[in-house]
Amino acid sequence: MKTFIPGELEGRAGYFLLTSMVVPRPIAWVSSLSAEGNRNLAPHSYFNAISSDPLIVHFTSTGVKDTLRNVQATGEFVINVVSRDLVEEMNLTSGNFPPEEDEFLWAGLDGAPSQFVAPERVARAKLAIECKVNHIHSLGNGHMVFGDVQCVHVDDSVMTNGRIDPHLLKPVARLGGSYYSDASADLFEIPRPTWEELKKQGPPQR
Repeated sequence: MKTFIPGELEGRAGYFLLTSMVVPRPIAWVSSLSAEGNRNLAPHSYFNAISSDPLIVHFTSTGVKDTLRNVQATGEFVINVVSRDLVEEMNLTSGNFPPEEDEFLWAGLDGAPSQFVAPERVARAKLAIECKVNHIHSLGNGHMVFGDVQCVHVDDSVMTNGRIDPHLLKPVARLGGSYYSDASADLFEIPRPTWEELKKQGPPQR
């Protein structure tokens, strides 16, 4: 096996190593507004849930980008979940647009009004999370934006028995390089064991 020492990595080698080994990563397609009211839409693949009570989510901006400047200025954002049918539009909005350019327009996307925050959500997104900034914490070149969830919009077409169905949502995840995957293929279920079941079964014999 090859061993990599962080302090010995040059250029962007650390970035390529990290983003190839922490996979798959869900994508926060973040819509925001600048202080001047300019719309912005950009994907961030450092995204996760933080708390279920209350609902808190988090995305990280690697470096200081338009999304970070906007949420610092306004304290609001929307996370749109990228399904397979939106992957081309999402990829287009990852380009290095100037701050005054509207990625919604460039990607041919309509916005839909949010209920509790000013930034619009992507109208075609089947799942969107309205958030207000809880706080922003910076470590290294990562700026972690923690958002208090104000409401969640879920399209009926991706619901089964009252829950979001990954077979229907087909959420896209980021892999290393320019590779992506979606959760519609080769899905499998494994029930979580209980201690009572494990006690009866006992540890495996070696």
